[in-house]
Amino acid sequence: MAPHAGGGADGTEMPLLPSRAAGTPAGGGAAPRRRSRFAFVCATLASMTTMLHGYNLTLMSGAQLFMREDVGLTDGEVEVLAGSMNVFMLASILGGGWFADRLGRRRVLVLANAFLMAGALAMSLGGSFAALMAARFVTSVGAGFARVVAPVYNAEISPPSTRGVLSSLLDVFINVGILLSYVSNYALAGLPAHLGWRLMYAIGVVPPVFIAAGVFFMPESPRWLAMRGRYADAHAVLLRTLDTPAEADLRLAEIKQAVAHQRPQPEAAGSHGGGVWKELLFRPSASVRRILTCVLGLQFFVQASGIDAILLYSPLVFKAAGMASNGAILGATVAIGAVKTCFILVGMLFTDRLGRRPLLLASTAGVSVTTASLAVTLCVSAASSAAATTACLASVLAIVAAYSVGYGSVVNTYSAEILPLRLRAQGSSLGVAVNRLTCGLVGMTFISLADGITMAGCFFLYAGVTAAAFVFVYARLPETRGRSLEDVEVLFDK
Repeated sequence: MAPHAGGGADGTEMPLLPSRAAGTPAGGGAAPRRRSRFAFVCATLASMTTMLHGYNLTLMSGAQLFMREDVGLTDGEVEVLAGSMNVFMLASILGGGWFADRLGRRRVLVLANAFLMAGALAMSLGGSFAALMAARFVTSVGAGFARVVAPVYNAEISPPSTRGVLSSLLDVFINVGILLSYVSNYALAGLPAHLGWRLMYAIGVVPPVFIAAGVFFMPESPRWLAMRGRYADAHAVLLRTLDTPAEADLRLAEIKQAVAHQRPQPEAAGSHGGGVWKELLFRPSASVRRILTCVLGLQFFVQASGIDAILLYSPLVFKAAGMASNGAILGATVAIGAVKTCFILVGMLFTDRLGRRPLLLASTAGVSVTTASLAVTLCVSAASSAAATTACLASVLAIVAAYSVGYGSVVNTYSAEILPLRLRAQGSSLGVAVNRLTCGLVGMTFISLADGITMAGCFFLYAGVTAAAFVFVYARLPETRGRSLEDVEVLFDK
């Protein structure tokens, strides 16, 4: 195993390869920079696939204002359409790990873009609730593949020194997609009702074509190549992405050791997928149980914070606080997208400097406090409408900022890097399935729950859940900053 410093959950370890610690990387300064750029380009292309997930998921927040008029959707149908994407994604999420292990990370990303393109086209042409649900399903298949495979690919292609930044690109592009959906809502709101929302979805048809073309020409994950016994190809990719040739040799040796410990070997007769699921769910070792607790707990809490209630239903929240104009409401959603994107960039920049734990602790504490403040604002909105509207917008922006700096930039990175190689793809599938189920539950119950316990009550509930998430992060999650993927697993052997 690679040399590393001791430590555990206190975030003090900072493992460094001898060549990097000495500050004299083999081959001079230019080669590492070129390799870093190459890894950055690969991670960017993989992450861009998720941009269409963010775009299609939150486009509904503004589009539903016009779809109600054009298609005649009811409140219940809007609620189902908004949240169903997360439920539909389960099919491709649970199968995504198996496909990624069988076909390779790159091919599944190309497949994801094909589904995203077809889904966007079908959505723009839908003329009934049933047709829109079918289109939503097609889009969801592509989004599910992207959400599982992109973080796995990014973690496996990235050098340890920049893995936090490169893995966080996934969340950056999800948020770019969210921002673009809000801008599209605002920019096209002036068109006739029967045309504006269709054009919003039609815009999502073109980008997957170019993204798929770029993904097709990027290299396969070196870890997947090694799992297939293609060590020479894996070494060639490592030489192009790691900082020094010596580091590439060391990482390949570690990957070979990890592959040698797989049960069963991936080349074995079609049982690899079933064997992995058995090891994950029915016969997990003590360390795997600890890892799964961290992955599933984190993926649950990140969505149980209620962030999708804001992303999907912010127009309803703003109306409850006294904002009446559709133009003002859609302008406020653009501000949400802009703040979310800016602060996720902040989180991305600090994930390799401060570590994962500090950002998650700051994020959970911040989201809990700001969500409670939003609930208080909604409680007093009737007394002072103008002031309450301003306070509501400020609270929503504060929630989004606190969420993005940790929850929004670290969770996918952390989940992918703590899973061992043999379990990474399908373990990630399981984590994302929990994430999407929780997200779907929030999205498909918010309107009904608000009718039952009031909208303020909903946000008090989310604030309490996020306070519990702070305790979970503090008690259960060790720091992983700077470790190689093969070295992270030792944190959970204790």
